[in-house]
Amino acid sequence: MSANYTRLIDRLRRVFLHVEFTTDRRDVIDYAIVLLIQIDDRLETIRVYDGAHGVNELHRYSRRTGKDAAEIFHRGTLGEGMRVAIEEAESGYEAMIESWDKQ
Repeated sequence: MSANYTRLIDRLRRVFLHVEFTTDRRDVIDYAIVLLIQIDDRLETIRVYDGAHGVNELHRYSRRTGKDAAEIFHRGTLGEGMRVAIEEAESGYEAMIESWDKQ
């Protein structure tokens, strides 16, 4: 089963969290968590967490250079990693945006 949703997490700054995931019964078998900011009429990617290679990876983005190489951010299951990624993005988005903007 697959599902996805996008949620506005900061109305003033126009920050969104997009979540996509696929499950097999109760197990998450793939996911992508994308932190986005709307600037003018464009959505800019700030950070991506995913399980595309069977591990919990994080891709940082910068305004000037784009996507950085993946790094493992959690050593647990994909379901655990997905929940950690959502929590990190929701609680740390301001610092993530600041980092994206400075680099």
